[in-house]
Amino acid sequence: MRKDVHMEEIQQAVRLMEANRTDEALKTLQSYLPEADEEERFTIAELYIQWGMLEEAKMILKELSQRYPKENELKIMLSEIHIDLEEDEEAIELLNQFGPEDEDYLPSLMQLADLYQSQGLFEVAEQKLLAAKQAAPNEAVIDFALGELSFSNGEYNKSIPFYENAYSREPIIGDIEVAARLAEAYAATGDFEQSLAHFQKVEEENADIKFRYGFVAFQANRTDIAIKVWEDLVERDPYYQSVYPLLAQAYESEGMMEEAYQMAHSGHAKDEFNKELYHLAGTLAHRQGKKEEAYQSMKEAVSLDPGYKEAILFLIENYKKDEDYEAIIDLLEHLLDLGEADPNYHWELAKAYEIEEQYSEAINHYEVAYNSFKEDSVFLKEYGYFLVEEGRMGEAVRIFREYMKIEPTDSDIEDFVHRLENREEDIT
Repeated sequence: MRKDVHMEEIQQAVRLMEANRTDEALKTLQSYLPEADEEERFTIAELYIQWGMLEEAKMILKELSQRYPKENELKIMLSEIHIDLEEDEEAIELLNQFGPEDEDYLPSLMQLADLYQSQGLFEVAEQKLLAAKQAAPNEAVIDFALGELSFSNGEYNKSIPFYENAYSREPIIGDIEVAARLAEAYAATGDFEQSLAHFQKVEEENADIKFRYGFVAFQANRTDIAIKVWEDLVERDPYYQSVYPLLAQAYESEGMMEEAYQMAHSGHAKDEFNKELYHLAGTLAHRQGKKEEAYQSMKEAVSLDPGYKEAILFLIENYKKDEDYEAIIDLLEHLLDLGEADPNYHWELAKAYEIEEQYSEAINHYEVAYNSFKEDSVFLKEYGYFLVEEGRMGEAVRIFREYMKIEPTDSDIEDFVHRLENREEDIT
């Protein structure tokens, strides 16, 4: 259809739209539309598409397509509108009308493959792409699409020959470097050597690709490459936050402890809400004997996420080594106040209060913990001995009896229980 229509009303509408007088522009077109001929209606539909008024354009193009059913350009435009409006079934119906003799047969097959893939119909999508490849065996974009489909399906080995074919003809397809896709596909199959070789071929300074390059190198125990690539990434894009913990780990694996610690701290400055970075910094500080820095980092991690068990466990275990039971009590009571209900916290608090000789608090937490650990022999044994120390012999015997159901071969406890029972009889 001819597109170079120059009716004054249409030109006037364009000028109004360019002047940001949107309502007037649309009214001008709408009032003129009933008397416009087919060519003018086509031009108006193009303007509607340009201005994002897809429903209005669709109505015009549908009418034109009914009048001119052999006009494939109208079908292509309509299918694109349907896709943009997420009307996949309507788009599929239109695109399936193209045959091998049509000029737009290949684009229609490619578009159909995308649509079927988005619906999870991977085999049908593959059939459309293979039909396209049969029609145009040397089109790199078709091989690339087949590679993408196989890769997205987890068929990494299958994707590689398609990517290789595409790469040999067009190294860059739609702003995507095919070498990067090949690198990912080889990495997914465990062929890290080929993966790294293809990552080296990628020319674009893309932060995501650099991150993945380093990650694959790290997986392949080529820490030297990982460090070099990630250092370059940090220099080029200091706010690429995901790289800091991994680069710190890479340094650590090479024994570069101070560099690892500093990298974790550098990450804080860029991502102050990353609990994993604080945990990592705390772990690294601890390994270097920087006790206060370790505690501070772990406390920061817990303040960001009171449910962060790894950091909480670190604090508890190290407070125990320091015999700082008051710190354990302060930490866990605070977490309980925040609603972080965990029976382990009650058990730990019971032991801490016992050591601090705050027995009434200890018994309260033992009783709460008992509801969750009544089948845990270690807990029952500890609880039983605590009750004995508190002079609550009857309760201690009951708890030890429960313990012996789980550990019937513990003759020491059995003898101890007999002595307790005899003592109780002597008293009565």
